[in-house]
Amino acid sequence: MKIAITGKGGVGKTTLAGLLARGLAKQGFKVLAVDADPDANLAGAIGIPAEQAAGLTPFSQMKSLAKERTGANGSGLFKLNPSVADLPERFALDHQGVKLLKMGSVEQAGGGCVCPEHTLLRALMRQLLVKGNEWVVMDMEAGIEHLGRGTAEAVDMLLVVVEPGQRSLQTAEQAESLARDLGIARVAFVAGKVQGEEDLAFIRQRLGPNRRLLGQLSWSEALRAADRQGLAPFDCQGPFVAQAAAIQSQLQQELTHV
Repeated sequence: MKIAITGKGGVGKTTLAGLLARGLAKQGFKVLAVDADPDANLAGAIGIPAEQAAGLTPFSQMKSLAKERTGANGSGLFKLNPSVADLPERFALDHQGVKLLKMGSVEQAGGGCVCPEHTLLRALMRQLLVKGNEWVVMDMEAGIEHLGRGTAEAVDMLLVVVEPGQRSLQTAEQAESLARDLGIARVAFVAGKVQGEEDLAFIRQRLGPNRRLLGQLSWSEALRAADRQGLAPFDCQGPFVAQAAAIQSQLQQELTHV
């Protein structure tokens, strides 16, 4: 199953991605975690040591690989469907049963330009979401436009993490609208940084009865301490571990009976 996670910066989407990836791996599933946020922090949320994570180069920076796979030779002509099937296994970092890939982003000189690096990223995203047979947990940036039509349709569930605030909920609604436009059939929400029933009630009221709230992650000082110490949330004590497990259980029930 393929899960993409998005939300306004700082709401806890990377924490949720790390918890779900580790939880699924602990159950024995093949799990591929994909860091598709330019502000890449998923390695730490999974528990990969910083010195090891530093050696993981984003695909967007692999210019030689992009030229090799696309056949780019400076003429402006190159393959738009390069072979990428071997890349996840070749470049992933493995930690506690989770294989991590870092996508990165390509700086563009002008809007809409196509280059070998973009082509490689698009082909790899399609490989992961359309052709792969693992559980894929993808940590996205707030916008999901770069998934692209066709690739986005292969996402089984978009999880939108929201915190109890107007700006976060506005971002969530924009992500939901774009997801529908791109053909993602299932969109659900997770409440993040919840400090009590008042926060949860605010989010429920703002989302309304027609949007699915899959669960919550409580605000926790233990999470802040884990971040300072470079520890994975999954390896810490706190209510968020059980809450993530409940969200994971809901996902498995919904997605494995599609």
